Amino acid sequence: MQSLLSDPSVENARWESGQSARAVVLEASGLTRTFATGSRLKSATVSAVDGVSLQLHAGEVLGIVGESGCGKSTLARMLVGLERPDAGALSYRGQDVTRGRLRDRKHLREGVQMIFQDPYASLDPRMTVQDIITEPIAAAHRMGRAARRDRAAELLDLVGLNADMLSRFPHQFSGGQRQRIGIARSLALDPDVLVCDEPVSALDVSVQAQVINLLADIQRRLGVAIVFIAHDLSVVRHIADRVAVMYLGRLAELGDTDTLYDDPSHPYTQALLSATPTATRADRGRLAQRRVLGGEPPSPVDPPSGCRFNPRCWMATDECRTVIPALRLLEGPGADVREVACHHAEEAVTVAG
Repeated sequence: MQSLLSDPSVENARWESGQSARAVVLEASGLTRTFATGSRLKSATVSAVDGVSLQLHAGEVLGIVGESGCGKSTLARMLVGLERPDAGALSYRGQDVTRGRLRDRKHLREGVQMIFQDPYASLDPRMTVQDIITEPIAAAHRMGRAARRDRAAELLDLVGLNADMLSRFPHQFSGGQRQRIGIARSLALDPDVLVCDEPVSALDVSVQAQVINLLADIQRRLGVAIVFIAHDLSVVRHIADRVAVMYLGRLAELGDTDTLYDDPSHPYTQALLSATPTATRADRGRLAQRRVLGGEPPSPVDPPSGCRFNPRCWMATDECRTVIPALRLLEGPGADVREVACHHAEEAVTVAG
């Protein structure tokens, strides 16, 4: 993965202009999703996503990070319309697509595409590569088979594969090649948003950097906006323009990538970064002042009252244990602005710096 972090092509994919100048292409407002669990005799409710609000601007890369089980994948599935929220709203290019008309939801399905985590499970083993890539085109548009094949060949070339692979089946490819096929399929309808749910976690380390660089190159060439979900905070820093940190179904912090990584304002963000390998002496000096996160997250079946991070937080007070912190604007160094859900964010920034 070191080759990725030093690759200038990734840095070139960073957002070059202010987000205020870009249109909001996808907006979530208070998205909530719960699931029933347990048996009929002893049932319970799990709140996978609880009141998440965020915006994705055209051409932006928004990273979403957090521990396993924090709700990242459920949020991703709601953003592409695979899960219906129990509460809240989802807007695509200004249109409410939460529970709208079929025509509006078709607009969402074509414009927002998903790249799944497992390239082995996301491709139909009975279909050829050509059929896999052109299936969404055949469903959405009237296009002849020859034209669809030409489009599939063009997309394969875009992701670094040869057109002579169109007649092969998924089992004839490596994991990295299968993920490239999945990326080609996601681009078949010319979407302006890609939602990537841990797109490299199932791949060998030797090919992870290649796929990340491919996504960065596609973002730069096509101008597509990307929601990038990952566990590797180092990768997220080098591909994302902004980062959202989730904890137990809620947003803990949301802000510009450099600001969030250099001066995290939420104790949970500080703990995550403390566990991330760093490359420079300056980084190690800053991280030495932060706390290493211990223990396991509370059960989502019975989350703690107040701030959900309070049982693991070294700054927790009675207020943290009783009052849910709202996601609020916080002005950081250099007039950078981020949002944080912490009663003591200003103090946390001082401690981290």
